Amino acid sequence: MPTIHLTTFIAAPAQVVFDLSRHVGVHKESMSKYNEEAVAGTRFGLIEKDDTITWQAKHLFKKRLLRVRITAMEKNASFIDEQAEGDFKMMRHEHYFKPCDNGTIMIDLFHFEAPYGILGNWLNSLYLNKYLRRLLEQRNRFIKETAESDRWKKVLSV
Repeated sequence: MPTIHLTTFIAAPAQVVFDLSRHVGVHKESMSKYNEEAVAGTRFGLIEKDDTITWQAKHLFKKRLLRVRITAMEKNASFIDEQAEGDFKMMRHEHYFKPCDNGTIMIDLFHFEAPYGILGNWLNSLYLNKYLRRLLEQRNRFIKETAESDRWKKVLSV
């Protein structure tokens, strides 16, 4: 099973980074290139444990739906979302937030399996792993830029 591991330093408190990472609007804005929309479940604001959210977006030349459930959450420290329905054979995204002297270290572990057996494995090795890594890096850059500016106060209405 492929795993994408990303580590991002963000010069902001863990609580801010944690809340931006689970904010539906922030995710939507970070994926605007793909017209990603929350179409069912929690559609606005902050996701919580046991929430579901269904995303619709255009990825790999096709409109796709992905329904995820938040299966675990420790406030300001971590949360996990897992595919409940979608194109992956399996998808689990672990988010960790570690406070450090000058901010927060955000860690993503994205585990997934492509469908279609050998053909899916071939697609993964040629393209899917790199594509998903770029999406996650784009999302993390957006969270970092938002958290390191005053914009987070407006987004989180603090």
